Amino acid sequence: MGLDFTAIDFETANSSNASACAVGLARVRDGRVVASEGWLIRPPAGHDRFFEINVGIHGIQADDVLTADTWADQLPRLLDFVGDDILVAHNAGFDMRVLRTACEVTGHAAPPARYLCSLHVARKTYDLPSYRLPFVAAAAGHLDFAHHDATADALACAQVVIDSAVRAGAEDLVELAMLLGVRIPQIPHPVPASAA
Repeated sequence: MGLDFTAIDFETANSSNASACAVGLARVRDGRVVASEGWLIRPPAGHDRFFEINVGIHGIQADDVLTADTWADQLPRLLDFVGDDILVAHNAGFDMRVLRTACEVTGHAAPPARYLCSLHVARKTYDLPSYRLPFVAAAAGHLDFAHHDATADALACAQVVIDSAVRAGAEDLVELAMLLGVRIPQIPHPVPASAA
């Protein structure tokens, strides 16, 4: 199978998990980044207010997304890039909640993707004073990237997992997770309203 996965990173407009305003993606095949992409997203109505604290983190403002695709419009492009890959994200719980919640509020089924958290991987791989992405990426030899640019973060996350797999001697993500004692959970299938 090889070390194949897609790293993903979302930036949000506010404290709502549905307020995705940017996504970054990095595709890894056989332990090498082979493609990366990122774009702005117009958050769903009701979740589209930009908080000053969020803008201060990523620099994206409401005017920047006025002509961007909506969540619903860009979702096929995102899913096409990811395909059947296991997703990897730094603090994956956050990014998977964004994916699930944005889908829920726009009436779309979230993909039942499996995912691995590079933060958990990093804690088992490196001895660092902080496990924030810039520190972990530096430990993996990935220096000076634009933190909180979604594509740059996805690329940094990919490099962390690639380096961790090399250090652990893992040939794929499942073996890496097993060797480090971390989980690869799955985004739950949505429960139909009639079954609830």
